[in-house]
Amino acid sequence: MTSPDASEPGAAAFRYVHSPQFPALLEQLRLSLAVTTYQAGKLMIVRSAGNKLSMLLRSFERPMGLAVSEDLDRMVIGTRRMVWTLRSAPEIAPQLEPVGRHDGCFVPRLAHVTGDMHGHEIAVINREIWLVNTQFSCLCVLDDEGDWSFEPQWKPPFIDRLAGEDRCHLNGMAIEDDRVRYVTAMGETNEPHGWRPGKTTGGVIVDVATNEIVTRGLCMPHSPRVHQGQLYVLDSGHGHLCRVDRASGERTTVAALPGYARGLAFCDRFAFVGLSLIREKDIFGGMPIAAQYDETQRKCGVCVVDLSTGGLVAFLYFEAGTAEIFDIQLLPGMRWPTVVGFQDETLDGIMIAPPGAWLPGAQLPVRPARPAP
Repeated sequence: MTSPDASEPGAAAFRYVHSPQFPALLEQLRLSLAVTTYQAGKLMIVRSAGNKLSMLLRSFERPMGLAVSEDLDRMVIGTRRMVWTLRSAPEIAPQLEPVGRHDGCFVPRLAHVTGDMHGHEIAVINREIWLVNTQFSCLCVLDDEGDWSFEPQWKPPFIDRLAGEDRCHLNGMAIEDDRVRYVTAMGETNEPHGWRPGKTTGGVIVDVATNEIVTRGLCMPHSPRVHQGQLYVLDSGHGHLCRVDRASGERTTVAALPGYARGLAFCDRFAFVGLSLIREKDIFGGMPIAAQYDETQRKCGVCVVDLSTGGLVAFLYFEAGTAEIFDIQLLPGMRWPTVVGFQDETLDGIMIAPPGAWLPGAQLPVRPARPAP
């Protein structure tokens, strides 16, 4: 059993256990994890050194979707009313205490006000931020000029118009070849909250390019992903990690896990899967996972599955502090990163300017005045 870093108030309330293989695997793969939990209001950075696990916690208002750009230059976090963009600041990392320990650092730079659109997943595609807008049943991007809360880009074929009614509970997207290729929804419904009555069998994967349904019959699916050319999805209500044949829609269960599965990331043959406890009975009641595992057996945390065997090779389970995991991203090459600028609710401690601005005698550029309107 390990205690998380006391890096902010309330950190000691998080208590977890893990298999010896979990920190060892992070070190073997030379990566760390970024994890969101909206129930506890935290972004977690899970790290390992000397086969000992460390957890850094940062507070956000109901963090959900999480994305990291392919070049690790940006981390994007969707919260209740805003989407935060954090910039990677490798020049700052070596200066932080203890000096020389950190090999990555993310600093808050932008916050886009969206309103409460229930943004479930986020992706950075060619430096553009895409979101699954669950409340309005569409995919959208953020407006660079800040004129709009969001700009709709696509909606499922069974949705007739945009409305803030969570008609199908659109919630996940898979990226392939720098575009959104697949999405998950909990029902093919066009009525306000129409997905709820059929939630245990109504889940679908939709091909965004063709508007066709790839597979049906999922139980509250999440986190579709394309990895090494194959389509995966979490059949969340069963606690299953599944591989999906894109042509036939046939599903193969890769692993059965002891929790409500949501949040999925891959590294080589390993899948990192988020697990959550079943909470509200009006939404989560009747889930097959509740019949398969009793309350003492169901887990909240992160499991690592070997895709070649389907075996569980490592785990991190929370015993206190949170009951759900929302999204997971990997930070490859960063073994001990940090997130700064949010401590004590102030951004005063971190200032970033172009590198040349700090040189003695630097000639600062002067921008021409904007023409009068």
